Amino acid sequence: MKTLPLTQIQNVAQPFKSTGKGPVADTGFGDILKKSLESVNETMQHGSAMSEGLVTGAHSNIHETMIAMEKSTLSFRMLTRMQQKGLDAYQTIMRMQV
Repeated sequence: MKTLPLTQIQNVAQPFKSTGKGPVADTGFGDILKKSLESVNETMQHGSAMSEGLVTGAHSNIHETMIAMEKSTLSFRMLTRMQQKGLDAYQTIMRMQV
């Protein structure tokens, strides 16, 4: 099984990459959101595969399985918090009077 690096969370928080000439936009918001969702999905699939492997006897490393499951739980929680913040921002904008 391939382990996923913990730095994926940092990739979501840093939408700009430095090219030596200052921060330059790497991609648009939609692309960043899509990559974030794919990352969370991969993390959750990895945790599920590790759990299934432990149950079926494919491996017996409970520590790696628990770490993978915790990473998937944390990434999903972060995703739901980001969703809620986005909805709150949208509702705040909709309440503004023009």
